[in-house]
Amino acid sequence: MYYYINWITGKPVNRVTNIIGQLVNRGIGKFLQRRTMETIQGTIEKIVYRNEENGYVIAKISMDRNEEKISTIVGNMASINIGETCELKGEWVNNPKYGWQFSFSDYQLILPTSLLGLKRYLSSGLIKGVGPATADRIVKQFGDKTLEVLENDLQRLTEVEGIAEKRVEMISKSWEEHKEIKRVMIFLQSYQITTGYAVKIYKTYGNKAIEKLKENPYRLVDDVFGIGFKIADKIAQNLGIEATSPARIKAGIKYILNELANQGHCYGIVTEIIKYGSELLEVEELLVEKALSILKNNREIIVEEDRVWLPLYYFAELEVSKKLIELLKFPQQLFNINVQKKLKYLEKKYRLSFAEEQKNAINKVLLNRVLVLTGGPGTGKTTTTLGLIELFEELKLKIVLAAPTGRAAKKISETTSRKAKTIHRLLEYSPKSGTFIKNSGNPIKTDVIILDEVSMIDILLMNSFLKAVSPGTTLILIGDVDQLPSVGPGNVLKDIIDSETIPVVRLTRIFRQDQRSLIIVNAHRVNEGKYPVLKGERERDFYFIEEEDPQIAAQKIINLCTVRLPSNYKIDPVSDIQVLSPMYKGEAGADNLNYSLREALNPKGKEIKYGNHSFRVNDKVMQIKNNYDKEVFNGDMGRIKNIDTEEHILEVNFYGKKVCYDFSELSELVLAYAITVHKSQGSEYQIVIIPVMTQHYLLLQRNLLYTGITRAKEMVILVGTKKALWIAIKNNKTFHRNTSLKERLKNR
Repeated sequence: MYYYINWITGKPVNRVTNIIGQLVNRGIGKFLQRRTMETIQGTIEKIVYRNEENGYVIAKISMDRNEEKISTIVGNMASINIGETCELKGEWVNNPKYGWQFSFSDYQLILPTSLLGLKRYLSSGLIKGVGPATADRIVKQFGDKTLEVLENDLQRLTEVEGIAEKRVEMISKSWEEHKEIKRVMIFLQSYQITTGYAVKIYKTYGNKAIEKLKENPYRLVDDVFGIGFKIADKIAQNLGIEATSPARIKAGIKYILNELANQGHCYGIVTEIIKYGSELLEVEELLVEKALSILKNNREIIVEEDRVWLPLYYFAELEVSKKLIELLKFPQQLFNINVQKKLKYLEKKYRLSFAEEQKNAINKVLLNRVLVLTGGPGTGKTTTTLGLIELFEELKLKIVLAAPTGRAAKKISETTSRKAKTIHRLLEYSPKSGTFIKNSGNPIKTDVIILDEVSMIDILLMNSFLKAVSPGTTLILIGDVDQLPSVGPGNVLKDIIDSETIPVVRLTRIFRQDQRSLIIVNAHRVNEGKYPVLKGERERDFYFIEEEDPQIAAQKIINLCTVRLPSNYKIDPVSDIQVLSPMYKGEAGADNLNYSLREALNPKGKEIKYGNHSFRVNDKVMQIKNNYDKEVFNGDMGRIKNIDTEEHILEVNFYGKKVCYDFSELSELVLAYAITVHKSQGSEYQIVIIPVMTQHYLLLQRNLLYTGITRAKEMVILVGTKKALWIAIKNNKTFHRNTSLKERLKNR
């Protein structure tokens, strides 16, 4: 045992110890590698690695007061902060690569006792309002009585220089919250639930978290962002809920329907749900059928023939079809205006010439309460919209312009020189009530609504929007039906057009001035299934860089963003260039490119780590969840302007609007130097770079490539292989979505 202890502590070892070590490392005498269970105690000095998904931790701890003996610990821990003292139960293991480590299976947190430990503990980021400088002042003021003050007499913190009453309130709240989170985390850790999820659960339920989980763990799926059925099911089974429990099977069915919604479907097929439910839950199909019947009787799902809906999507489709027909059938107003004369005036004013298609669109609006205007880039959607606006203004009608995202609203505002709002802002979302203030009882007061980028709008948002449109309002829906459909469920624009119930004007002619742009020419060629033009004038706006090796392709993309393009054009490589990848994974996928580009474009700066991710000041980020309280939405992009480790606040600038995130909310943000094509909808960028590799085979499809190309204003650069490019162009099998809006419109 003497040699073993010396070996671990790093003190001088003799020849016998070295021989034993060599034998172990060669795999001889393996019994020496694993020892009997021991208990050690130490203070966390450094967190080497922490996986928020499974709670696995690699950390450095000091095992004596002088902090000379530093050892490595590995294992699963619900929560860990620098400066915390732990009592660990486990065994010493000799890792062939990293040497001796203490692998623990059980642990207990002990509050630190040394002054240095207290400083590190308080400044580790666990208490809002206390950073390194404040922690130092607190410990200097109270010494070894610091924890006693925090536990029993927080008001005394005002004795510390720089801590006012307001900050004491913040520290007090955070300290109490921290203690409760610890309690919840330790409870969840006993059921193998990770730190990241424990924080989210506590944020949702507060002090009632444990009580609510014991009552019904499946409520997590509906209540906590980021926790799906599988995690809730894991908690439930660890809490002792039977695999055949009706509550579990009902939750499983709802999970399947929600997963279908995440894939764009509004409903599922009964037989498929029974089959998949049986496989997923590992129960007999008969039990799934019974659970379906219970859910139907409780009106938790709606079943018609062979289709199953969650009520949210069923009524959304029903109401959208009903409202569109109601608007369409409202008696049309008779306008006393000479349209031809007005159009000639506009042509002279803006030095343009309206095509017959555009004149047809403008005339149709005067004859119909609802109209769809669709067409690809360069076909005159913007010019037609401007003509309609001028016409309505001549008639003294009140006009509202709107779009689904901030980026899309900004775009239509710039092209028309009129104010435009996001749909959420137009409907006046109330964070307090969690609903839109504008609705059927309090409609939007206007004569005309022009809604752009309708291909992006899912069935739920369209339903909320139409509820607030009063009968007699003229509604113009504008969008490119050939782009990718909405991220959310439904295929609204395509279903409306395919129903042949709502009047549609499709613009197809590319205007002469746009025929010089290879971006526009090639977007249409791709949409028609033709190979793009890759040669032309030296100063062209569309390039193809051939590269078969994904790793080299990724390096070329990084070189384009950091060297070639910024040196040849007066551009900001972060703001003006956007890399759009078909998928997240792979060397040329969005994830890998994101971190490589970040290291090249923003290598230094104040940084905060969140799980396996990190954010730096000046990073380009994207919001990935609709947050109505902050008024930022899925796909909004911004730049990190400040990270406050004292207040636990990260500040992002979205289009000139400052939005603050608590560190616990950082799962809503991702880096955005490279994003997927799906996330780019409704946006425009100066320069777009798209990797087109055969490793992206699963997502190489025509409408995805077309959408990516049409995001660029000044230049498109494709990097990849001609084979992959052809695969994408020839693959016109758009992903089928289960929707019933088209049928409902036809049958009304």
